[in-house]
Amino acid sequence: MFDSQELDGVRIAVLAADGFEQVEVTRPVKALEKHGAEVEIVSLRPGSIQGMNLLYPGKKIDVDRTVFTADPAAYDGLHIPGGFINPDFVRQSDEALEFVRAFEAAGKPIATICHGPWVLVSAGLVRGRRLTSWPGIKDDVRNAGGVWVDSPVVHDRNWVSSRGPQDLHAFDKAIVEHFAQGAAHTGRTTPAAARDGSWQRLLAGSVAAATVGLVARQAWRAR
Repeated sequence: MFDSQELDGVRIAVLAADGFEQVEVTRPVKALEKHGAEVEIVSLRPGSIQGMNLLYPGKKIDVDRTVFTADPAAYDGLHIPGGFINPDFVRQSDEALEFVRAFEAAGKPIATICHGPWVLVSAGLVRGRRLTSWPGIKDDVRNAGGVWVDSPVVHDRNWVSSRGPQDLHAFDKAIVEHFAQGAAHTGRTTPAAARDGSWQRLLAGSVAAATVGLVARQAWRAR
């Protein structure tokens, strides 16, 4: 069970461009921030990018950094949303693909949904991996050597993937756990882990003190 501040101190990059599916950014970002994460929108250009609600324009969101200025080492995880247009823009950028490959090389957690796996395909990372996506690109996943699974959420090592907006309830919950576990795996200490560690140190100290006291009493009685 993950508390409301489980992701305190954890930084997540959302890699998106014009044409992103709006709820596939706003819903996951809200879930991550609710649990304490710091989330930044990384895109192909500065300014703002246009969201979509399927085929209809949605709202614009501000870009925090571009792939030319963002440092993958500064983040603990990556989310790649979908949409019909967004991933196709992203996958055509060599800088964006290198940004994604850096997370994979470091073993950091990656989340993706809908058409987002197109980016992983173009980055050359899908071969031998289990994942899901929007059903319309399952052939792309398979042709890239991946194993496509028809499931709301699929975990494969440092990846978690989902089919689309209909699965967001399950996906939002999964990514909070995924990024929390990923942060712990890569050495990031979250508040919950720190609390657990503090409790364990306190317990160990209490046991040690009790042991010293018992030895001292036994020594006094033996005099």
